[in-house]
Amino acid sequence: MGNSYAGQLRTTRFEEVLHNSIEASLRSNTIVPRPVFSQLYLETEQPLANDGRTENEDEDDEDGSQSNSPPVPYHLKPPPEGCCTTDGFCQAGKDLRLSSLASDPLDVPTGFMLVGVRSPSLPENLLVCTVDRRFLPDERGRNALLGFSGNCLGCGEKGFRYFTEFSNHINLKLSTQPKKQKHLKYHLYRNNQGVLVKGAPILWRGHEGRIKQMGSGLTEGHVTSDEQLPSVAPTHPSHTRDGYTAGSHVDPVGLPQKAEVPHPNATGSHAIPPTAQPAVSQSGPGRPSATGLHANAGPPKKRHKGWSPESSASSVPESSVKTPPSSSTVTTLSVPFLVASGGRSETAAPLSSSQGSLTPLSPPWLSVTIPDQLLHTCRLQPVIFKGHGPLPQLTGNVSEVLISSLLHHCYLSSQTLPRVYQHYGPSPIQPLSTEMQILLTVYYLVQLGSNQVPLIEDLEQIFMRSWRESHLSEIRQYQQPQTVATQGRHYGIEAPSILPGLAQHLSLPPQSQQPLTPSQLPWLAQLAASSCGQGVVVLGEQIGSLAQGIQQTFSRLMEGRLENTNYVVIIVTAPGQETQSCVIVTGKHQCRALAESMYSPSEGLKEINHQLSTGIAQELIHYCNSLGQDGDLDSLLDNATVDSNEPSPLSGGQEQAEERNLKTMNSPNDSQTPCSKDSPSPKERASGPKYTCSEYSIEWREVRPIQLAVARKLLSHVCAIADSSTQNLDLGSFDRVSFLILVPPSEVAFQQTVLHLWSSGVLRGLDQECLSQREAERYVVKMDQSAQARIDILIREAHSNSYTLYILVHDHAHWEVNSASCRSSDDALGLVDRLLNSRQVRDAPNIVILHVTSFPFALQTQYTRISPYNEIHWPSAFSNDVDLYHERTRYYGVSELLDSTRSGSSLPLMRYDSSFENMTSALEERFPKLHSAVIRTTVLIQHYCIALMAASGRISGSHNLHKHTSVETLEIMQSLLTAAQNCPSHHGHMVVLRIPSIALATWAHRRLSRVRRQLGLEESFEIILGNPQQSLSIGQSFTDQIKTWLKIQDADWVPQTYLELEALSCILILSGAEPLGESLPRSLKYCDLRGISCSYLQRTTIEQELGLAAYLVRAESRPPHNPGPGSDLLESDADKLSSTDNEEEEGQENGHSPLSSNQPLQSSTESGALDSLLTQSTSSLNAQKGTADVKQSPSQSQTHLQPTPYPQPALHHQTHSQGQSSSQGQPIAPLQPQPQIMGQNQFISLVSSCPQPQALPPSQSRRQHSKSTSSGSQSPLSSPPHLNCSWARGVSRPPSVLLPRALYDIITGTDSSGLPRCTSFLPHISVSWASSFRPLLSKMMTCTEQSLYYRQWTVPCSSHMDSSNRTEGRSDNFHPRRLLLSGPPQVGKTGAYLHFLGILSRMLIRLMEVDIYDEEEINHSSQVEGTQYHPPSASWPNPDVMKTMPFDYTIHDPKYDDISGVYNPGYNPNAEGNPVRPEDVYLRRRTTRIKLSKYAAYNTYHHCEQCHQYLGFNPRYQMYESTLHAFTFTHLLIGEEIQLYFIIPKSKEHYFSFSQPGGQLESMRLPLTSDWSPDCIKSPIFTPTTGRHEHGLFNLYHAMDGASHLHILVVKEYEMAVYKKYWPNHIMLVLPTGFNGAGIGAAHFLIKELSYHNLELERTRRLEGGGPTGDVWPFIVLADDACVMWNTVDLDSHSGPVELAVSLKQVLQHIEACPDLAAYGLCGIRKWSSRGLDGNKHRNSFSRGHLHDFLVLNVDLSQNVQYDQNRFSCHDVDFVLRLHSAGLLVCRFDGFSVMKKQIAIGGYRTFIIKTKMTDVPTSVGPSQYVCAPDSKHLFLASPAQLLLEKYLQHTSQKLFPLSTKNYTHPVLSVDCYLNLGPEVTVCFVGSRPHSINISTTGLLFSGLLLCFADSFVTPGFLKKFSFLKGATLCVISADRSSLRQTVGRLELEEEWRFRLSDEFQTANAKEDQPLFFLTGKHI
Repeated sequence: MGNSYAGQLRTTRFEEVLHNSIEASLRSNTIVPRPVFSQLYLETEQPLANDGRTENEDEDDEDGSQSNSPPVPYHLKPPPEGCCTTDGFCQAGKDLRLSSLASDPLDVPTGFMLVGVRSPSLPENLLVCTVDRRFLPDERGRNALLGFSGNCLGCGEKGFRYFTEFSNHINLKLSTQPKKQKHLKYHLYRNNQGVLVKGAPILWRGHEGRIKQMGSGLTEGHVTSDEQLPSVAPTHPSHTRDGYTAGSHVDPVGLPQKAEVPHPNATGSHAIPPTAQPAVSQSGPGRPSATGLHANAGPPKKRHKGWSPESSASSVPESSVKTPPSSSTVTTLSVPFLVASGGRSETAAPLSSSQGSLTPLSPPWLSVTIPDQLLHTCRLQPVIFKGHGPLPQLTGNVSEVLISSLLHHCYLSSQTLPRVYQHYGPSPIQPLSTEMQILLTVYYLVQLGSNQVPLIEDLEQIFMRSWRESHLSEIRQYQQPQTVATQGRHYGIEAPSILPGLAQHLSLPPQSQQPLTPSQLPWLAQLAASSCGQGVVVLGEQIGSLAQGIQQTFSRLMEGRLENTNYVVIIVTAPGQETQSCVIVTGKHQCRALAESMYSPSEGLKEINHQLSTGIAQELIHYCNSLGQDGDLDSLLDNATVDSNEPSPLSGGQEQAEERNLKTMNSPNDSQTPCSKDSPSPKERASGPKYTCSEYSIEWREVRPIQLAVARKLLSHVCAIADSSTQNLDLGSFDRVSFLILVPPSEVAFQQTVLHLWSSGVLRGLDQECLSQREAERYVVKMDQSAQARIDILIREAHSNSYTLYILVHDHAHWEVNSASCRSSDDALGLVDRLLNSRQVRDAPNIVILHVTSFPFALQTQYTRISPYNEIHWPSAFSNDVDLYHERTRYYGVSELLDSTRSGSSLPLMRYDSSFENMTSALEERFPKLHSAVIRTTVLIQHYCIALMAASGRISGSHNLHKHTSVETLEIMQSLLTAAQNCPSHHGHMVVLRIPSIALATWAHRRLSRVRRQLGLEESFEIILGNPQQSLSIGQSFTDQIKTWLKIQDADWVPQTYLELEALSCILILSGAEPLGESLPRSLKYCDLRGISCSYLQRTTIEQELGLAAYLVRAESRPPHNPGPGSDLLESDADKLSSTDNEEEEGQENGHSPLSSNQPLQSSTESGALDSLLTQSTSSLNAQKGTADVKQSPSQSQTHLQPTPYPQPALHHQTHSQGQSSSQGQPIAPLQPQPQIMGQNQFISLVSSCPQPQALPPSQSRRQHSKSTSSGSQSPLSSPPHLNCSWARGVSRPPSVLLPRALYDIITGTDSSGLPRCTSFLPHISVSWASSFRPLLSKMMTCTEQSLYYRQWTVPCSSHMDSSNRTEGRSDNFHPRRLLLSGPPQVGKTGAYLHFLGILSRMLIRLMEVDIYDEEEINHSSQVEGTQYHPPSASWPNPDVMKTMPFDYTIHDPKYDDISGVYNPGYNPNAEGNPVRPEDVYLRRRTTRIKLSKYAAYNTYHHCEQCHQYLGFNPRYQMYESTLHAFTFTHLLIGEEIQLYFIIPKSKEHYFSFSQPGGQLESMRLPLTSDWSPDCIKSPIFTPTTGRHEHGLFNLYHAMDGASHLHILVVKEYEMAVYKKYWPNHIMLVLPTGFNGAGIGAAHFLIKELSYHNLELERTRRLEGGGPTGDVWPFIVLADDACVMWNTVDLDSHSGPVELAVSLKQVLQHIEACPDLAAYGLCGIRKWSSRGLDGNKHRNSFSRGHLHDFLVLNVDLSQNVQYDQNRFSCHDVDFVLRLHSAGLLVCRFDGFSVMKKQIAIGGYRTFIIKTKMTDVPTSVGPSQYVCAPDSKHLFLASPAQLLLEKYLQHTSQKLFPLSTKNYTHPVLSVDCYLNLGPEVTVCFVGSRPHSINISTTGLLFSGLLLCFADSFVTPGFLKKFSFLKGATLCVISADRSSLRQTVGRLELEEEWRFRLSDEFQTANAKEDQPLFFLTGKHI
C-alpha cells in the first residue's frame, strides 16, 4: 500500500522543472545540471525559488519512513479562538525562537532534552522545546520509541503526547502530515559563553540511506563525465554514525561539528554526481542541496516485522549528517595501531553483535567464509582494517581473524571539517575525497619498512598535509580573521614541511588541480604499489565487491602466495555505487603487533599470565635452553665448578704471564677473576674493609636551590588564589597546616615518600609529636582500599577544624584518572575520582588539592578541573649554559637521551640491541600464538643467564657461550661483576631490568637467582624483584653492607626504598604495568627496557618508561650534549661495541651466518676504532689472527684515541679474553698517547689491575688534555683515588638505556616540527583528540603553551574522571583550590612540594604573627621607681595616693627618643642614660614578631565567619547601606560653627538619637555612670586615622571578645569614600574640609570638643526626659589605629610576674569599673616591651606621667584644656603637660600594656614637604623651611605649623646654642611644648594663676620660647625666671602685627636684644597664612 503511487509523474510541475533544468545548464560552465526526472520523482514537496534552490534548504530531509508516494494533503485543525497564531510563538503567545531564548535560563525536566524544531515559515530560525529523550534516536539513529512526549518551553504546558497536537500548539502551520522525524531537527546545547546554540543534528534512522539508494537506482543516461567535476566530493563509508546523543557523555562543545554551509552555487543550477562518484552534490562540505536525492532507506510505512535496520542500512555522506564523533569513536581516532575502544572486543568472534553497530553488515549472500586452519597454515592471524563501505559478514573460523576500525575512524575524522571553516558563508573548502584517502593510504603502506607497523598518527598527518596543501589559500583566508584560538598563542593550522612516515620522493597527487575519479583509483593504487614489489598488493579492477576481494585474499593466503606481502588493499569502484575499501594486514610481524595492540594494558597482562599458567610458554623456554652443539644450558650449569683452584678463563701462558706481572706490580686488585673465592663477601666487606671509599655520599636528603624556587612558586600561586576577589581561600583565617600525601599503591613508592618526608624536616615544624619515621607514615596513604577511610577522616577533621588548612597532595597524578562511574570488579578503579572529586572535598573551603605529576597531559583537556593559571611547571635550571640556580647537579632526562643519539661523537646512551631483536623476530615467527612479551622476556633472561655464565669464568669453554648472548648483555654482566672489585668499599652499580608482567618478572627473578646460585655468586651481587605490591626484600649480607655505608646502628633496619640501595651491586627486576613513581639511586648504570611492550604508544606511556633513566648528573661534568674527549670512556663503556655489529663478524668467524644486516653503523670514529680492536679481544679464537687484525688499523686507532687522558686498555673484558700472548703488547700500544714510555709488562699489569678502563669526568678530561697527551706514563694508580670507585665515576654520567628496536625507531624519529615523533602521539590512553585538523606541537612551545595546546585539542574519554566536569552555560568549570605541579621524572618534585608545605606552614604562622614595636622605655630614673606608693595587688589607683606621687615629666616612650626632653628636677641624664646619637635617629625601630592572640585587632584582610556580621555582612542590612548626617556645633576658640558629618550604617543607628526616625541627628547616646553590663563597653572609642584604610586595625570584634561597643573612625573628608568602601559597617566621623591638611592634633581637638558638646546634649536630653543630669558617662577612648593586642601582668605566676594576653574588653571594663575614675582627667596604659618587667620588682601598679597611644579621657574634667588643633607632632606630650599643669590627675595603669603593630603605610607622621611648584622635583632642607619676611624665597606647599615644628626640631642647635647638650640650663617654654631636637631640654611652665609647675628657684634658663602667648603671660610672670647671658628668645605669632604687640606688651626689649634680621616667617605664601617668629639675645 505504501508504494502504490511509486513511479507516478508529477505532471503539475513538469514544465517548471524542465525549464529550470535547461536554464541551469545554459548558465553553468562547471556544474552538471540535475536530471529532470530525478527532480520530478524524488523532489521534496517544496516549491522552487527563483534561483532554482528550495526556499528552505533544511526541508530536504523527509521522514525516513515515508514512501515515494506523493504526500496526502493535510488539513490543519483550526486554532482555538483568541489564541496566538504568530509564527515563532506558541498558541499562548510565548516566544519560542532560539534567537530569543538563547540567553534565558530554561527549565529542562529530568529525562528531557532541548531540541530545535524547524518551522517551514521561519527558515532562518529554530523553535525551542523539550522532548523526552526516549522518543529520540541514539547516536546510531536507533532506539527511538514510537510516539512523542514533549513540553512547550514558552507557556510551560506539559504532557503533549502526539506530535500533531504539539505542532498545532507551536504554530508550525504544516501542509503535510506532522512528523517528528521531519521537524525535530537538532540537539541544542550551551556554548562556552552560556548561549544556547544549534548542536548536532538528530540522527533519524530513515535519513541515512536515501542518497546511496538513489545513486544505485540511476540509469547510465544520468551520468556525466568525471572531468567536469570541479572538486573531489567529500564522502564517507556506509556506516551508522556514532554521533552525539542525549545520553552521551560527550559535550559537543569543542568537538568538531559539521555546520551548515550554504552552497556556493550562485547560478541556480544543480548537479548530480556521476554514478561512479559518491552520490552527493558538488556544493561543498555542507549538506546536500535542497533538491538533494531521497530514497527509501527506512522501514515500510507500517513498520512490517520483516524489516531490520541491518537489511536496509546504506551509505550517506558525512556531510549530510553533521555530527561529531562520539566518545567511543574519538577514543580510538589516533591511538597508533593500538587500542580500539573496548580492547579485544573488535575480534571477529563477537562480530555480529559488537560490530553490528559500527559496521552495518552486508546481506547474507555477501558473506565471507574464513578457511579452517588459517592460523596453523599461515602462522599469522590476519587483521582487517575496515575502510569505506560495509564489511561483509564473516562466517566460519572467525576467531582467527581480527577486525579493527582504527582506519575507518581515521577516515571519518579527517573528513569532519572543523567549524572554523564553516563560519563565513559559502566555502570552497572540502574534506579529502574517499579516493584520495585510499590512494594516500596505499602510498603510506608502500613506504613502510618490512619490520614497521602502520601508525594511525602518521596516516592522519598525511591526510592533513594533503588537505592543507590543496586548500592552502582558503585556510590562510580563514586564519586571518581569527584573533585568538587559545590563551597566550594562536595555534594556527600550518602545513608541515616534512611529513612523518611518508617518503619524500612520493609526491602527493595534485588534488586541487584535477580531482581523482573512482575509475582512476585502482590503477593509480596499483601503480604506487608496484614500487615495493609484493610488499603491498592492490585488488581493484578485477573484483566487484569487498566480499570477493576478502575471499580472494584468504585463498591466496592459504595457497602461500602472500608470503612476502604485508598488506592487501581491496578497492571496489562499481559504477553507480560509492567507492568501498578495506585493508587486510598479512605480514607476520604487523599482524602480531596489531593483534597485541587490541588488548588493553590490563588485558595484555592477563593474556601473558594465562600463557604462563597454562604452560604454553614451556616449549619456548626449552627451546631457548638448548645451545645447539654447545650443549644445554642447565647441563652446563650443573657442571659449573665453584672452586677457588679453578683456572681462570685466561688460558695457558697468557694467564701465567699475567700473574707474574700482577705480582711484580703489587696491584691492590689482584684477584684472577672478578668473582673468585679470594674476593671478600659482603659480610667481610661490611665488617671492616681495609680501605674505605671517601667519595661515597647520599644526597637525597638535601634540598636543592631549584626545589626551593619551585616551592616558592607553589606558595605564590596559593597566595594568588587567596588574594583574588573570588574569596575561594582565606589564608588569614588559618593558623596551621595539615596535609596528606596520596601515592600510587606501590609499597616502595610509599616508603620512599615517607623517607623524603621524614628527611625533609617538615614534620618538625608541623607536628611536634611525630618522633619517628614510622609515625610519619600517617601522613602518606597508598591509593588502595585503605585510602577511603583516611580521606573520610581528613574530611571530618577539615569540617571540624576550620582554622586548619589541609593540603591534599596527589602524587603521580596521571596514574589513575578513571571515572568513579566506570567502577567494575576492580575496586581501585575510579578511586581518585571518588575521593578527590567528591562534593565534600570540593566544597571544603580549607582543603587545597595539589596534583603532582611528570606527565600532566591527562589533566589538561577541554574539561579539566585545573585552571591554567594554577599550573606550576618545573623551570629550566640552565639558560644558554648559565646555571640559573647554582645547582651542583644537572638534570639529564628524555630529551638529553635523545640528543645523545644524534651527537655522533660517541656511543649513544640510548640504543637498541640488533642481535637480540633478530633472535626475538625469529622466535616470534616460530611461536605465533605466544605473546611477544613472553618471547622477548624469555630470550632476554636467557641472554642474561648466558652472559652471567660467560662472565663468571666458572663454565669450562665459556668462550663458546658468547655467541649465544648479545654483546650488550655480556657487557652489562661483566661490568656488574667487576665494578665492586675496584672500590675499597666495594661500591658497585645497579642494573634495572624492566619487565611489566609480574608473572614474567617472578619467573625471571627465579631463573636468574638459580643461575647465580649454581655459579656460586650469591655474595657478589643481589637480584631484587621489584613488585609494587610487596615491600623490598634483599639478603641480610647486603643489608649489612648498606648499613655500614649509611652508618646505621639500628639492628632492625632494612632498606625499604630503591634509593637506599645506593652503590649496591644488584639487578633490579622492576615489574608492574607501569612505573609508579619509584626513584632509582644514582648508582643506576644500565636501564634495560628491551622487555617492555611496543603496543601502547601514548606519550605518557613512552616517556614514563624512559623516565626511569632520568638522572641528576654532578654539575662539574658537562652534560653529554656535546661530549668532550673521554666523556663516554667511563668504566667499560669505552670498550662498548656499537650495538652488535661485530657480533655478525663473530658469527662468520665461527661458521655461522650473520643474523642481521639492518644494524646501522656508528657514525663516530670512536666506535669504529674500538670495535675493530675489541672485536678481536672478544671474539678471536687465536691470538695470531687477533694480532693481525689489530695491525690493520693502527693509524685509525691512534688518530681517534690520542685525546684520551689515560692509556686505555684494549681488552674488552679481561674475564673472557682469549689468547692474549705477550706479543700483543705492540699492536695494542697505539692506544697509548706515548707508547714508548710504558713497557709491555707495565701495560699488562695496568690491564689486570684495572679491569674496567678508567676515565676522568669530561670536565677534568678537558682540563688535563694537553698534560696527559704529553706524559703518557701517567697510570690510574697515580690518579685520584675515587677513579677506582665505579660509583664515584658513575654519578658523573647518566645510565645507558636499551630499547626495543621498534620503540627506538619511533622515539628517535622526528616530526615536521623537529620534535620527537612520540610527542605527537595521543598524550594519554584516557583522552582523545578533539579533531584531526589540529596543528602539531611546536618545538618552541613552552610548558605553558603545551598545556594550552592540550586543553584545546584533547577531550577526556567517557571513562575519564573529568568527562563529567561540564556545567551548562559556563565556559569553564575549574576547581578554585586545585593546583598542578608538573616536572620531568626524577627531577625532585617530592622535595619541592615538601618544602612548599614547610614554607606554607611558616607563612601561615607569619600571617598569624605581627611585627610589634619592642623597645625598652627610655630615660629611667631609679630614684623615682624606688618608692612604693600602691601595694602590688591593688586593682585600682587611690586618688589621694596619686596626688602624693610626683608627676614624672620625663618622657619614657621610645618612639620619642628623638625629641627634646622635658626638664625634671629629679632626673640626671648624664648618670642615668646616654643621649641618642644623631646617626641613630633615622634607624629602623626595633620590633619583634609576636603571634596574634585570640583577642587581637585586625585589618581589612582578616575574614572569618564570626566577623562577617561585624564587618557588615548582616543579612538584615544590605552591604554599604548607611546614611550621612550633619552635626554642627559652635566653639569659642575657633569662633565659628564647626560642621562635622557622621556616616552611620543602618545597623548602628541605635547608638544615636534622632529628632524622628530617619530625621535630624541630635546626639550620640551615652550611658549613665551607674549602668553596667558584662557584655558592654560604656566609653565610645574614637580612632583617628589617615592613609590606612586597608591596614588600620579597626576590626575590634575579637579584641572586644564579642562585647557591644561604639567604635567611630575619624577620617578626613577626601578619604571618606575609600574608608567607607573597606569598612562598610563602621561609623565614620568625617572632619571638615579645612582639616584635610591638618595633623593629629586637629583630629584629637575635634574629637574632644565634639565629645564635650555631645555630653552637654545628652545631659539636656536626660534632663528633658526627667532623668539625672550629672550621671551621664563622661569618658571617651582615644586609640591609635595600630593598637593590636593588650596584656595584663600576672603577679601570681610561679616564675615571677608574667604578661598574659587579654581582651580590650577586659582592659576597658577594668578601667571603667575604677571606683574613683571620675577624679581622673586622663588615664592610660603602658606601652608593651619584652623587657618591660625585667628587674623591676618594686614597680608601681600605677604611675603618674606621660600617656600615649591609648587614652581614656574625661571630657568633663578636661573641659578647659584643649588639644592644640595646629599640632602635627608631640601633641600628646603638650596636652599632658598642660593637663597636669591645670591640676588634673593623670594616671597610667601599669598592670596593663598595649602592643603597637608596625605599619609602614600611612599614619599622621607621614607628611611630605614639597614646593608650591609641584612639577619641579626639589629636595628641600630644614633651613629652607623659614625665610625673612618679604623676601623672594621658594615657597612650600605645606602647613605653616608643620614647617615651624620641623624647623625647630632640626635647627635648634643654631637657634639655642647655649641649650645644646645642657640639661641643667633648659629652654623655658611657657604654656606649650615644642620639640627643639634631642639635644635641647625644655622646661614647661604654665602661666595660669593656679598652674602646678616645678620649682625654678636657682635655675638659669638658656632660652625662652613663647608660642602664641595669651593674656595670662605678663611681664611680671616672666620676671620670675632667670636666664643666662646670651640666652635665646623665640617669640612665635600668627602674623607680624601680633608679633610686635607681644614684644611690646611683655616688655621684652628691656632684657632682650633684637635685630631686624632676627625676624622670620615660615616659607609659605601669603594666602597660606605663614607663621612669624622673632629671635633675640638676653642682655
